[in-house]
Amino acid sequence: MTELNKYSKTITQDETQPAAQAMLYGIGLTDDDLKKAQVGIVSMGYDGNTCNMHLNDLAKVVKQGVWDADLVGLIFNTIGVSDGISNGTDGMRYSLVSRDIIADSIEAVCGAQYYDAVVALPGCDKNMPGSIIAMGRLNRPAIMVYGGTIAPGHYNGQDLNIVSAFEALGQKIAGTITADDFKAIVKGSCPGAGACGGMYTANTMASAIEALGMSLPYSSSNPALSPEKKEECLVAGKAIRHLLEKDIKPKDIMTRRAFENAIVVIMALGGSTNAVLHLIAMAKSVDVALTQDDFQTISNRVPVLADFKPSGKSVAKISGKEGEKFVGPARVFDGEFELIAGIRSGKVKAGDVVVIRYVGPKGGPGMPEMLKPTSAIIGAGLGKSVALITDGRFSGGTHGFVVGHIT
Repeated sequence: MTELNKYSKTITQDETQPAAQAMLYGIGLTDDDLKKAQVGIVSMGYDGNTCNMHLNDLAKVVKQGVWDADLVGLIFNTIGVSDGISNGTDGMRYSLVSRDIIADSIEAVCGAQYYDAVVALPGCDKNMPGSIIAMGRLNRPAIMVYGGTIAPGHYNGQDLNIVSAFEALGQKIAGTITADDFKAIVKGSCPGAGACGGMYTANTMASAIEALGMSLPYSSSNPALSPEKKEECLVAGKAIRHLLEKDIKPKDIMTRRAFENAIVVIMALGGSTNAVLHLIAMAKSVDVALTQDDFQTISNRVPVLADFKPSGKSVAKISGKEGEKFVGPARVFDGEFELIAGIRSGKVKAGDVVVIRYVGPKGGPGMPEMLKPTSAIIGAGLGKSVALITDGRFSGGTHGFVVGHIT
């Protein structure tokens, strides 16, 4: 029979670890509890972001499910960086870095505390690959419970989401909406808890990770505040016990074929280009070789099937409707702030090829997302008449004739 507490017994069953046991008694564990497997429940919850504001509450539901499964569930937290808040500012330099801080911190806590398994509750974009990278490195039974997507906002009979707020800036500059419209859109775009509502990076990664096999069925599509999301949190306890009993670890699940399956889902959904960066890093954590060429090979045979935002109406990305060729004069900007000023002043015109440079991994630094400038272009009514290239990266909310990751 599989030993469920093969890690935690190092501190709970060894008489030469009396201080560790004293602390565990101090938090309320009993002698019987010390014989059980311990599950680290990591929440990326914090108050300053709709994507993550509810995760600490969901972590408590997961904890209940873990204890109901006759395991010891112990909650800890790690950081999060809100792309929605940091986009368009120097704060975006910290976004991609946060993925690796999350991975390092989860690995550090689970390794130091000798947890036998881990359940992670991520919300915003970089939370999810950070969680999976840590799970791969630890290679102990693990499940990700996605925090779920936000409900749509509404204004003048139209559904709103976070990109509506970004694009409203360009609309205001172009004079196609009033100042009152602008304020109403900003106030109505995020009506409560949940990750950004479209096939942006968070929902792309949640869908890919479900296809990869590291989350429960329907995890990516259960909305943040739905009864189904709470039920998923409860069921996670039974699921993690099953993984412990069968000794099923991330490296058993995240195989080369599983990653290929995840890429197929990303392509069919028209998912975020950030998935390329994240899946390659996730694969590295479990010693699976994955490159950009693998994404291209699968993309060549898998069409976009879904009609999701940002490029469809619900709204498909890189569907081919942007075209394959664009010729025009280069309009070069040193960073996104120069471009925003150029849009405001009318410097950017139909037919231009906008170049944003010095925003790559070193130039940014940190390779920030160019969602604010691309959204401003769309909002200004230039989305079909202006192309954009950059050494930066894009949010999953970006759409139009755009090329990123230029080197």
